[in-house]
Order: sequence, then C-alpha cells, then structure tokens
Amino acid sequence: MSQDKIVKKNIFITGGSGFIGSWLIARLIQDNKVWCYDNARRVSAKFTELSRHRNLTFVKGDILDKDNLKSGIPKRLDIVVHLAAIAGVSSYYDMPLETMQVNLIGTYNLLELMKNKDLDIFIDFSTSEVYGRYAKGVSEADDTVQGPVSDRRWTYGISKLAAESLAHCYHYKYDLPVASIRPFNIYGPLQIGEGAIRIFVSNAVRNKTLSIHGDGSQVRAWCYIEDLVEGVFGCMKNRDAAIGSVFNLGNPNASISILDLAKKIIKIAGSKSKLCFRKETRTDIEYRMPDISKAKKLIGYSPSVSLTEGLKRTVEWYRTNPI
Repeated sequence: MSQDKIVKKNIFITGGSGFIGSWLIARLIQDNKVWCYDNARRVSAKFTELSRHRNLTFVKGDILDKDNLKSGIPKRLDIVVHLAAIAGVSSYYDMPLETMQVNLIGTYNLLELMKNKDLDIFIDFSTSEVYGRYAKGVSEADDTVQGPVSDRRWTYGISKLAAESLAHCYHYKYDLPVASIRPFNIYGPLQIGEGAIRIFVSNAVRNKTLSIHGDGSQVRAWCYIEDLVEGVFGCMKNRDAAIGSVFNLGNPNASISILDLAKKIIKIAGSKSKLCFRKETRTDIEYRMPDISKAKKLIGYSPSVSLTEGLKRTVEWYRTNPI
C-alpha cells in the first residue's frame, strides 16, 4: 500500500453516512471506489455532495441484517472501516438492548463475512469509553474499566469493548488484518448527533441558553474531526505497524473543563447565550484525556488543529447550517 496516498482501492465503510464516515468518504472518494453501508438513522452526508459522486455506491441496510449486509459487499475488497453503531448517551438509556445488539452482534456479522477476505486492513472503531469514568493520560496498555451492569450508561462501552476484543480474536484465528481505534471526543462540521460541542455551538449561534450538567468541572480532550481522519489514514498507510494494535486517537493538548468550554464557545461565537446549571441525573465521565504516544510512534499520528481554531471552524459551519 502506498505510503503517501490511498489510491485505486475498493473500500467498504459501515455507518458511512454519519459524521466520521462522511469525512472519511470525502477524503477517499476521488481516488478510490467506496461502498457505504448505512441504515440512514443519522445522515451527516446530506450536508455534502457525496451522494452524487461517481465513485460512491450507497447500500441502505441494517448491520443486524446479515443477508442484506452480505449482498452489499463488493467481490473485490481492500479496506474495511467499521463505524456502524448506536451511539449517544441518550441512546444508552433509551435503547440499551439495541445498543448492545448493534454494536456487538452487528460487528460479529461483519467479521464473519470478512474473515476469509484478502484485505489490506480492517479498521474497527471502538471508543474511549472503555477507560471508564476517570481516564487521565490513559494509554492502550492501561486496564479497561466499566461500571455496574445495573447502570445502562455502560451498555455502549461494554458492547464496544466486547466488539473490539471479538475483532482481535478474528485477527488471531483467521489472520484478519484488524486494527482498532479508540476516538476521544471528536467534534467539528457535519456532526448532527449528541456531543457537548455540537449542542453548545448550535445553541450559541442562536443565542440560546447553554445547559451544563453538574458543576461543569468534567474535563475532556477535544479532537477536531480532520485530525481523527488523519489518524485513520495513518492506519491505512502504515498497515504493517497498525495491524493487531489498538490506538488512542485524540488531542491531549485540547483539554478543557465543560464550563470553560461553554464560555469559550460563547466568546468565539460572539453569542449572547447565558449559562444554566442542571443537576446531573445520569452517570457522567469525570476526566477523559488520552496518551497518544503509541499512535505517534507507529502510525505517525500528530493532531494539529488547536481547540480555538477547531471551534472557529465549527461555529462558522453551524451558522451556515443551523440544526
């Protein structure tokens, strides 16, 4: 595989119509053939011109429908990016069973269909939630931590961790070239699901109140979407180093408390929004910041977009595309 560019590849992306998938496809579509398999639950791609591109084939379907999934996979395939999942804290509480089914059984369906394919790489998207409530400077070698089964908050993290382990079992048994990514708080244009920055910015550009759960002392390391995409490309371009590994992808230099984040967004947006505080009724993450030294060393990952610059770009996009 080229060390400079991804070209002339057949690429299959599950969940490709979503936030991250839309950005990935935009980067890949000019020089490759891309198949997007998605149930269209969240369609960030509607804000783009991707659907009209000659190199894109869209297949609508549920990842739990194995027969339909099989029919949508091209005969020749080089790269798989598995993004399809139920995400968003509200979903964990409202649809805990569906979250577990899609994230775990859906991954199993895809792995079964790919286990005998001659792939360059299979990139599985996991989550930083595998590190639990307090994750300060965590590395991939650190223990994964989950909360009590009685708390629906953890259905996402548990299902993603199980799916990640399952994918690596396929690597061990079938030599499937698996690499896993654990994203840390990704944000930017095209995000239409949940997420503090998406909600804060969307409200700030309309001068609406920004609601903060708890006292706002929770800390997150925010990663601009373009930096995440570069990390995914790093896995593709450095497949020999990536296969069999797990990578934290995030920007530890963009760490900030939720309260300070809200204030910063109001300032950048020139907003008249006020802040209000609400009692936290659900389990929250106290601290989330990655150690990315492994990704730097093995796949050349180096996030470059500062929080201020990323927020400026995000604010301008939501001004143009109010949602």
